[in-house]
Amino acid sequence: MKTRSHKENKVNVITLGCSKNMVDSEVMMHQLQANDFEVVHDSNDEDANIVIVNTCGFIDLAKEESVNTILQYADVRARGDIDKLYVTGCLSQRYKDNLEEEIPEVDAYFGTLELPALLEKLEADYKHDLIGERLLMTPPHYAYLKISEGCNRTCSFCAIPLMRGKHISKSIEDLVTEAKNLAKNGVKELMLIAQELTYYGLDIYKERKLAALLYALSEVEGIEWIRLHYAYPSKFPLDVFDAIEALPKVCNYIDMPLQHANNDVLKRMRRQITKEETMELVQEARKRVPDMAFRTTLLVGYPGETEEEFQDMLEFVREMKFERVGVFQYSHEENTSAYDFEDDVPAEVKEQRAAAIMEVQADISWENNLAKIGKTFKVLFDRVEGEFFVGRTEYDSPEVDNEVLIKTADNYVRIGDFAMIEIIDATEYDLYGKVIEQ
Repeated sequence: MKTRSHKENKVNVITLGCSKNMVDSEVMMHQLQANDFEVVHDSNDEDANIVIVNTCGFIDLAKEESVNTILQYADVRARGDIDKLYVTGCLSQRYKDNLEEEIPEVDAYFGTLELPALLEKLEADYKHDLIGERLLMTPPHYAYLKISEGCNRTCSFCAIPLMRGKHISKSIEDLVTEAKNLAKNGVKELMLIAQELTYYGLDIYKERKLAALLYALSEVEGIEWIRLHYAYPSKFPLDVFDAIEALPKVCNYIDMPLQHANNDVLKRMRRQITKEETMELVQEARKRVPDMAFRTTLLVGYPGETEEEFQDMLEFVREMKFERVGVFQYSHEENTSAYDFEDDVPAEVKEQRAAAIMEVQADISWENNLAKIGKTFKVLFDRVEGEFFVGRTEYDSPEVDNEVLIKTADNYVRIGDFAMIEIIDATEYDLYGKVIEQ
């Protein structure tokens, strides 16, 4: 007879997808902990009796990973190796009815905004006094700060509004309180995230308030870096650039997904901006913040994208010389307006176009990194990996951007601390340095 080794009321939370999902899991885990549950994250141990899968439904690959993960734990549930299996997040929000029919082994499915209902299912209380408090899954010196939920944009390729709903801003007061709690627990870097940062405040203050939020967060003692992610270019509030330049704590960095640079494609994408307006915006940003690092994301293989339209975007990348570029291949998402078009760009062409952009960007990054040799930068160190301490400058976000490596044999820094580093060598995506001052 098999002996059960489960711990009652121990929950293993599995998080898939983006940093916004990570924040949702962190909030959920703190709520569970406050209800006397033992909580682990992405654990390989098999002693938890409850599993919660927080899913992603952004594009095909993310949906496939989410479904495979649900199926994996459904098998575990069917064998009786866990007592309960719950699924939440974007995939569950979008395809709840289908999932209930196809994977009935799951005890219950919940949408993106149904944490109170999930807790109730576990006979736990949703504790309103914990608003803004989380159990961090990032290293303790940085955290993501989600300033709003949902999105009011109408990009034709994007299913996020179907999963996250309309834009809802958090108040400046609540975000400052959350930032103070994070700083109290040792967080030094805040990364502001949302589906769309620049819309912040329009719903509750009737005007864009991202710049005002930056000023308020800069007053929080203990926070040393504030970083902006996911800023939409159309109708961009230019006072944000002035705030970046004026506030020492705000990194000279912005993540602004542009998606494309051909006017016909931008129009079909419903991006509400032209190539010329985009170029003017980037030039204005660099004028107002001369030391700005631009990160952008581009989308290849949109329905009907011709070779000429793609070459237009490729030339745009060469001309604009963005510091950081990421590329997605178009995913045909049902219930989006682009789903009405034929997904007519072959997969191999999408791959070739993505590779071509990254090849151009590698040369740009190589050139930028070579120019840093001999210069000194303030670096925040995240981890030790092999024979190197690994950190980042203010121009780099965790996991997606360049890193600074210094040899453990010749240098010493503390993880989670800043140090002044002289760059002594470089590759396309890494900088090598030595400690000058801690």
